[in-house]
Amino acid sequence: MVGVDGSAPSLKALEWAAEEASTKKLDLHVVVGWHLPLMLGMPLPLPTGFDPLEPARDVLQEAQQTVAGNYPDLVLKTHVVEGPAARALVRTAADVGASLLVVGARGHGEVTGLLIGSVSEKVATHAKCPVVIVRH
Repeated sequence: MVGVDGSAPSLKALEWAAEEASTKKLDLHVVVGWHLPLMLGMPLPLPTGFDPLEPARDVLQEAQQTVAGNYPDLVLKTHVVEGPAARALVRTAADVGASLLVVGARGHGEVTGLLIGSVSEKVATHAKCPVVIVRH
């Protein structure tokens, strides 16, 4: 299973996971987490007609095209999961029985990681399966 968000590090993780799954003849679960932005614990008002899932679907579509172009025989299973990224990835990995969870690392460094949190660190800490963190 691999988590993607459209960033360059997550696309590197997707490439690594696709190669691994293809080599081992396994299905690849691609997961995008989403959640509504909050301000003071309340959801921000959204413009009329805005679909909060659209960006997640766009990321999955890009991931599908990337994988299909390079690994046409790979079975891809996609998931759009509500919640903060780390929680969504850990929960989905458990739900699908993932044997491995792959994420990209943006490399913000220790100080920034303390201030904004690190998805890869949270995933590595809480996942019930082995985790690979792909650095760019």
